[in-house]
Amino acid sequence: MKLGLIGKAIMNSSSPDLHVRLGQLTGIPTTYDLFDANEQPIESLESQVEKVIAAGYRGVNVTFPWKEAAVKLATRSSPGARMVGAANTLVFENGDIIAENTDFTGFMSGFRATLGERKPGRVLLMGTGGVGKAVAFGLGQLGASEVVLMDLDDAKSHQLARELQQQGFTASTIAPAQLAETVPLCDGLVNCTPIGHEKSPGCPLPAELVEARHWIFDAVYVPAVTEFVAAAKQVGAAVVSGVSLFVFQGVDAFKFFCEDDAKREAAAQQSATLFAHYRRQLLKENDA
Repeated sequence: MKLGLIGKAIMNSSSPDLHVRLGQLTGIPTTYDLFDANEQPIESLESQVEKVIAAGYRGVNVTFPWKEAAVKLATRSSPGARMVGAANTLVFENGDIIAENTDFTGFMSGFRATLGERKPGRVLLMGTGGVGKAVAFGLGQLGASEVVLMDLDDAKSHQLARELQQQGFTASTIAPAQLAETVPLCDGLVNCTPIGHEKSPGCPLPAELVEARHWIFDAVYVPAVTEFVAAAKQVGAAVVSGVSLFVFQGVDAFKFFCEDDAKREAAAQQSATLFAHYRRQLLKENDA
């Protein structure tokens, strides 16, 4: 099964390892190639998709800057991809291009795997880019009473709030200056900004604002324990790791690429094992 990833600045992606590993675990010989616009010319998502279809690829993942273009290119889209208005997975089947958003489904799976039936409550979501958008709709589907959006670009947070409201979810926006007064009124705290990544160290909010009663999610997982996660662990808050999103979105995508129901089920059963593997690996790298 030939798979790949189309995007920019993706040469350090762990997706090839995850998908090849899933292929080994399910008995499907799998290759996974990176098509990085920073390394090779990519005129458009459409032109690159035409090339991989002609080369016999079963499907591709899509990341920045083409997630929204992926939905427009598709001949069929899942309800999640249509709702979010973006896709990170394209499956090629019988002449169709099928768009899926496994950031959306993967976040929900990771939330449930970690927190069970806990209700999200009122959630502050920082960062309304591609992942932030998928997570925001995931929170709505999980039953969040309100999603409070904050972004350095006010126009982006206001636009996402309108899109969430159009789907029947309760959403509002705040400015960065309102963080300190907003956090105590929230149940969940979500970071979908790059802050905390090894290349952008820091915490997306003052660490002292995190309380034991909060649950937090950090989309950043390199390092595995970000400053935000460390602050939550210190006070005993529940943590949904970014590693869970990476694993569950990847497993969901692999399931869509599979053509056999038994193989799909076999992939789904590997989620916990893969989460433990990548968490150990990232913690080792963190300690190195």
